Amino acid sequence: MRLFDRYIAKQILVGTIYAVFILSLVLVMGNLFKQARPLLVDQAAPLSLVARFVINVLPFSLMFTIPWGFLSAVLLVFGRMSSDHEITSFRVAGLSLFRLALPVFIIGALLSLGCLWINVNVVPHAKATLTDLIYEQVKRDPRSLLDPGIVQSKFKNQKVFVEARDGDTLKGFHLYQVSGVGKLAPSRTEAYVHAGSVSLIVDEEKKQLRLKLIDTFIESKKQDGTSKLVFAGEAEPWLFDFGNDRNKKIRSSAMTSAEIRRYIGDNPGLKDSQKVSFRAEITKRFSFSMACFSFAFIAVPLGLKSRRKDTSTGLIVSLLIGTAYFLFTMLADKFHTDAGAAIALWAPNVLCVLLGLWLFRRARFH
Repeated sequence: MRLFDRYIAKQILVGTIYAVFILSLVLVMGNLFKQARPLLVDQAAPLSLVARFVINVLPFSLMFTIPWGFLSAVLLVFGRMSSDHEITSFRVAGLSLFRLALPVFIIGALLSLGCLWINVNVVPHAKATLTDLIYEQVKRDPRSLLDPGIVQSKFKNQKVFVEARDGDTLKGFHLYQVSGVGKLAPSRTEAYVHAGSVSLIVDEEKKQLRLKLIDTFIESKKQDGTSKLVFAGEAEPWLFDFGNDRNKKIRSSAMTSAEIRRYIGDNPGLKDSQKVSFRAEITKRFSFSMACFSFAFIAVPLGLKSRRKDTSTGLIVSLLIGTAYFLFTMLADKFHTDAGAAIALWAPNVLCVLLGLWLFRRARFH
């Protein structure tokens, strides 16, 4: 590797590390306040549980921060080199823009390989562990399922809202039994339960949370679509089985690729749209991993247009490009065929490469 290759590569690497650190800090802290704050403040979870939460959020954030950080670093480095006329000096010496950008492509390819390993091997385990941590807190303190003012959906096909709580007595209890929960189909309420007040009874031996409903109204759907209404001054205890792991939601993002394929094979009754969504999760891990290499094509020519006195421009451009890239992949959820989902997921990479080649061609004549 020549001296100018090491010079450019060092700046790119240092800038990428710095940007990834800052962006990861922002995302981790955002997730911490959004999800772990209730565990720490409202449910008095131990600090060790919160620390494990932060550790498992970090790999998920790297899916986004590594490509974003790399893009920002390339834009800023080449913007500074262009402003200081270093690019002009290299090109006068006979070096083409593609040759100058070679270290960027090499680093982008290596980072893409690293992202592939993280997305395929680390992130699914981290997400599964993250779900287990939250579920572990539920088992540790089942009463936390019914904190007032929060729509609770920790258990499959059930949503609960409590207006107020005084010790083990709840006021204004609402329970919705729903089906079709998730992005693949609109949710539908199968039953609704309202109670003026509820007494909590925790059975540690049977791992059950029992609810004694007072002044109860129950509305359920019959098979013919009509509603059945029941009024009761006092209802039998309603049970939440917090010791049964089968109640946990199935999330493709928390499963390895092998587990996803096995799950699809073991559940032939899944809808085609559900199968497409699960298989798209595998494709997404590979397409996201190519973001760094794809960003290398557009970052270099775009960086040449920035100016040292306006370094914020590079950051803004990187945020806009990164946001557009990851938002575009969300279109995959709208497709109900494997081909459509794959096209939506790989399209951002293809567009970045094609746009980058066109920008490189234009930059050659300036």
